[in-house]
Amino acid sequence: MKQFLVFVRKEFYHVFRDKRTLLILFGLPIAQVLLFGFALTTEIKNAQIVVVDYSKDVATQQIITRIAASPYFSLDREVLSYADMERAFRRGKIKCAVVFPPHFNEDLLHGHKAQVQIIADASDPNTDRTLSNYLNAIIGEYQHDLNANIPVPYQIKTEITMLYNPEMNGSMNFIPGVIALVLMIACTTLTSVSIVREKEMGTMEVLLVSPFRPLYVILSKAVPYLALSLMNFTIILLLGVFLLDVPIRGNLVLLFAESLFFILSCLSFGLLISSFTSSQQTAMMISMMGMMLPTILFTGFLFPIENMPWPLQVISNIVPAKWYYSIMKTVMLKGLGITAVWKESLVLVGMTCALLAISLKSFKIRLA
Repeated sequence: MKQFLVFVRKEFYHVFRDKRTLLILFGLPIAQVLLFGFALTTEIKNAQIVVVDYSKDVATQQIITRIAASPYFSLDREVLSYADMERAFRRGKIKCAVVFPPHFNEDLLHGHKAQVQIIADASDPNTDRTLSNYLNAIIGEYQHDLNANIPVPYQIKTEITMLYNPEMNGSMNFIPGVIALVLMIACTTLTSVSIVREKEMGTMEVLLVSPFRPLYVILSKAVPYLALSLMNFTIILLLGVFLLDVPIRGNLVLLFAESLFFILSCLSFGLLISSFTSSQQTAMMISMMGMMLPTILFTGFLFPIENMPWPLQVISNIVPAKWYYSIMKTVMLKGLGITAVWKESLVLVGMTCALLAISLKSFKIRLA
């Protein structure tokens, strides 16, 4: 253990001497937090919604039919109560819910006025603002058709409720995605480059033939980036809270534990890349392009996965960042605990263990 700590300390010295490494590790997160937090917007189609219909009359069925026919919505099912709807929101299965009060058609025909409630998961504010506008447009079109041939117009008033993010703060959607993107790129790139650098300089051969076990050599390379990545994660959280007004509603210990597993999976990717590359440029190109694109495309924070063809949706399931992003949104923004994310956590832990085992197995302790 004393020898192992000496190697770890040596790797810390290497990291702090390399200005490019420090720039990637600490400059990139700050730049991306500012960019994604203030500049980007998104939209969505085929959003999963549910309907709570307490009236079950002709008018509500006609509106539901129009919603189901819209290309912007995918009507999951009709739920029976608020409790069912809340459970669907907690599981992250739906984006919006439409609630019809009792006697909707009767109020519309006799009182010429009725009310509809639209409830949206505003942890993704740009998406849910758009979906609320679409629903308002569908209801407004139905109201216009009703008023075509009558002297006294009918009025349908929509009440919109935004869950988890009533202020519609766009940064709340991007901060979890930025964390996943930064950790994936920084951990993977820096780990692969640090090991390949030893190969280029010829010092890896010396390390592997030394009395120090090769496994400890590899682990000593990963430990500094594990520690610095956790520091990076803390910095991004602080920037989100104090600069972008993003609240942390969930358990911090759970957030750090999930981040630890995700960082380990990223380090495993870097180790895997280093096992079949022999130059720093190649390692950096593969890790930057090979990891950045899947994280951006298949995580869900920039491009909605439900908009993609089903083969791409299936491929997205093998990207660890997708599961980590889902966990971060649920715990950090919705304030839920392990009972709400245990399935995603098991997937992430399983991927981490598998990647770590494959990476260690494929690492060559003899250089050709």
